[in-house]
Amino acid sequence: MHITPTAIPDVLVVEPKVFGDDRGFFYESFNLRKWRAATGLDTVFVQSNHSRSTRDVLRGLHYQIQQSQGKLVRVVVGEVFDVAVDLRKSSASFGQWVGARLSAENKKQFWIPEGFGHGFVVMSEVAEFLYQTTDYYAPEHERCIIWNDSDIAIDWPLKRQPRLSAKDGEGRFFRDADVYE
Repeated sequence: MHITPTAIPDVLVVEPKVFGDDRGFFYESFNLRKWRAATGLDTVFVQSNHSRSTRDVLRGLHYQIQQSQGKLVRVVVGEVFDVAVDLRKSSASFGQWVGARLSAENKKQFWIPEGFGHGFVVMSEVAEFLYQTTDYYAPEHERCIIWNDSDIAIDWPLKRQPRLSAKDGEGRFFRDADVYE
């Protein structure tokens, strides 16, 4: 497992060691012992999720103001552009974002710690997205910041308007959003 910090050092790109030959490939998508050794984090995942989306679907920017979730995310079919936004008011990178292309081909994963908003846009015809979370989904604490907020200014790699859920289309502006201390 190779760990690369992003411009926001708490957000990590995780590259597994892939064993492949003409028959296919194998890799450990997660190994707690190796994770702890590589990151120093004592992460425990309590929920795994799987979503499928089509081209230009944009999901996010989601977070839970209580029961904050750390997320280890990856793509097993297709490609997405994945984004983490620092929502920790006490952080030097508050309001900043980082992004990474995740695909079935590159097998990269993205670690988004507690205290961050998360979103992604599908770059391929279809994408299947897997993520493990450090706390349970709690809809009563879920929040959404609008994907195109000008204060955050995410450089989404879009060629046309994204396809949004009603909830994502009604996200709040960053300046009005609930954030973490």
